[in-house]
Amino acid sequence: MLDKSFTPGAAEADLYARWESGGAFKADVSANGHPFSVVIPPPNVTGSLHLGHALNSTLQDILVRWHRMAGDNVLWQPGTDHAGIATQMVVERALDKEGVSRKALGREAFVERVWDWKRESGGQITQQLRRLGASPDWSRERFTMDEGLSRAVREVFVSLHREGLIYRDRRLVNWDPAFRSAISDLEVENRETRGHMWHIRYPVEGGHSITIATTRPETMLGDVAIAVHPEDERYTALIGKFATVPLVGRQIPIIADSYCDPEKGTGAVKITPAHDFNDFEVGKRHDLPQLTMLDETACINLDDIGADLRDVPGVASQQFVESLAGQPRDAARKVIVAELETLDLLEKVEAHTLQVPHAERGGAIVEPRLTTQWYCDAKTLAGPAIASVEDGRVAFEPKSWENTFFAWMRDIQPWCISRQLWWGHRIPAWYTPDGTVFVAHDEDGALEQARAQFGDDVTLTQDADVLDTWFSSALWPFSTLGWPDSTAELSRYYPTSILVTGFDIIFFWVARMMMMGLHFMGDVPFRTVLVHGLVRDERGQKMSKSKGNGLDPIDLIEEYGADALRLTICAATGPGRDIKLGPKRVEEHRAFVTKLWNAARFCEMNNVRPSSSFSPDAVTSTLGRWILEEAAQAVAEAERAIAAHRFDEYASCCYRFVWSRFCDWFLEFAKPVLSAEDAEAQEIRDVAAHVFAVILRLMHPVIPFVTATLWESFGYSDAIDGPKWPSLPQKTEVGDAGAELDWVIRLIGEVRAVRSEMNVPPAQKAPVWLRDANAISLARATAWSEAIGRMARVSEIGPLNGAAPKASAQAVLDEATLVLPLEGLIDLAAERARLEKDCAKIEGEITKVERKLGNADFVARAKPEVVEENRERLASFSADLTRLRAALARITDA
Repeated sequence: MLDKSFTPGAAEADLYARWESGGAFKADVSANGHPFSVVIPPPNVTGSLHLGHALNSTLQDILVRWHRMAGDNVLWQPGTDHAGIATQMVVERALDKEGVSRKALGREAFVERVWDWKRESGGQITQQLRRLGASPDWSRERFTMDEGLSRAVREVFVSLHREGLIYRDRRLVNWDPAFRSAISDLEVENRETRGHMWHIRYPVEGGHSITIATTRPETMLGDVAIAVHPEDERYTALIGKFATVPLVGRQIPIIADSYCDPEKGTGAVKITPAHDFNDFEVGKRHDLPQLTMLDETACINLDDIGADLRDVPGVASQQFVESLAGQPRDAARKVIVAELETLDLLEKVEAHTLQVPHAERGGAIVEPRLTTQWYCDAKTLAGPAIASVEDGRVAFEPKSWENTFFAWMRDIQPWCISRQLWWGHRIPAWYTPDGTVFVAHDEDGALEQARAQFGDDVTLTQDADVLDTWFSSALWPFSTLGWPDSTAELSRYYPTSILVTGFDIIFFWVARMMMMGLHFMGDVPFRTVLVHGLVRDERGQKMSKSKGNGLDPIDLIEEYGADALRLTICAATGPGRDIKLGPKRVEEHRAFVTKLWNAARFCEMNNVRPSSSFSPDAVTSTLGRWILEEAAQAVAEAERAIAAHRFDEYASCCYRFVWSRFCDWFLEFAKPVLSAEDAEAQEIRDVAAHVFAVILRLMHPVIPFVTATLWESFGYSDAIDGPKWPSLPQKTEVGDAGAELDWVIRLIGEVRAVRSEMNVPPAQKAPVWLRDANAISLARATAWSEAIGRMARVSEIGPLNGAAPKASAQAVLDEATLVLPLEGLIDLAAERARLEKDCAKIEGEITKVERKLGNADFVARAKPEVVEENRERLASFSADLTRLRAALARITDA
């Protein structure tokens, strides 16, 4: 006997343990079935489950479970990423608490400490994915620094270097001065900051001056030119002349470059190639020197600029500049601004809001820094990836994301792949004392190369840097399958079928997997890229710690159950759009789980049990044939929705069929039948058992725990997650059963709506008369009078004889008019007055909202979520007004 209510906590843990130990999720490379493979976007080993993971993993799990049930040969490849900078930071913080520094510990010992941490604490997120119900093949779980994957990384690095596609170069990188390492663009967070714009005069030969506006006056120490737009008439006469850098005394040219915007600032821009990405490109175009004036900790460093220092009366003081050496950038800025003011070179200061780059981890302000790093020729590798989307070998869903992909890829820059960390894949490059570099799979290979070049053994030192985390994760679709070895898994599961991912990593991960897969496997790594949106709060705002609107999915699972959270995510996920999610929405979907559970208890109490001899084709009752046809339509609709990756439509069709068709109508219609013990009752029990099995299989991909629990409780044969997605039977010969039940349902719905709109007390029964009804409608009303009376609170139903009662409400149903006498049930005058008052109130609200939305200034300045909220309110008010006006129109007088 089922418990009164479903208790997710106990059921989820027990079921999942049995699934995993029983090998329910394991892939069998030799099994039959069309291959369907997915790689999980490997979460950071330091991470914990957040709603973005929950969204991504739920969508993957729905697809994976559905394909298993469809009989496909499924591999869902799990694993985690070593997350270089994040993991190193976690361990360093732990060492700080012990009073031990990383450098004091030494590289080898530190790396061992990281491995210790990974073994003890690195599995949190995979355990949390289990709590969510994710069903990858955990027996194949990989880690980006497993030996097999590390071997793949070395093979790729060596091969690309041999082909000239990996090389060393001196370029600008995003530099974290706290961690003292280059970081990727994805690890940089631009924060809106209130600052200043300083307008500084630079003396120009011939007694002129030119004013530049800058948010970073301290970088003037590294200025090598001033640029103006070639068509800016204000500065045409100054192009080719030389200006003097205040404080430094350096003579720099005034050049013309279309990069300058005459409408921005003063139209003149100081060029500091070693400290600004745009300036770096300008410097390359004009062959300008690159002078670094900050060290790796973002303190003033005069090594590059010391030789240029000159005393220029009223402009520069070598002694002053030398006093800045070693000062942090912010402190130096204050001193420099004060000195400029003293020299009367500071024209004005304006308040200015700007985007300041911060390291996502640690929060330090990121510096563009000129360093020598290892680079990958991304442009060459991008060509085949672009072509694969152009010719349809890879499809983005929604298709609009292809434009984003093309924009990034066609303007791709060299990829900086080295990081100044200790945790990660160490770069397989070794140096001789004179700086000659040898790239090999291991040190023995490098020694062999050195011996061949120098004719003798030499001392080699391995590069201290490690590879960007995205380098190893770019190999994920094939390195996890055993490459560089030729494995059965590679033959069977590569290319993978689909990649489910957020739009924020299309460039960082998706594109790089495509580049590497095409280069080393000769084929794309996946056929489809399914791009989902962000999870936002219930008001549409981005979740963040600062706003306090973040939600922990584990808390939601513990409160409402994993099924409720999964169903909420599924129902809210439309093509590429952001989803709004909050506790209230999860609670609403828990109500669905409860509804399903209560339906099961009702069936159980009425002796509904599966029958091996039941044949849907033999069903004769109108009710039975109707629900079988409804079930077939629901299966077809759900199948189309999942195949098209329309998760919201899948959830919607399941919701409509289960809650409305099966629970609210079929079971309600069946109640008087099930109380009997005749052949009709047994047929309805068999139909109910059959359709309930369809429901459990239909919804198992999205709510696996409650469906599996009920499947086992009812004793259905086979396993619910086995290869048995509900089949689509031949078109059921329902005759007029569908039309008949549809008519009865619509009649009950109309009567309920009128009673609700007229405020008829629920306890009060009333007759319903049919005017102008044909014989078929009257026969249906007679046949279903018991159900109509019970479900619509109708005392009697039949044809209308004579004129309609003076006080009545009316509704149209096909050719007939439903007439509901209201005299004695409600006060018509009072009801009319109430409805008119409510209409006036809502009309006033509509006017207010329309006035807001009609204000272009409001729409432009208000936050998008506020504008959207007002649009939703307008739609809600309009719907209410339509309903109230319809209610007024129903009331008739003599």
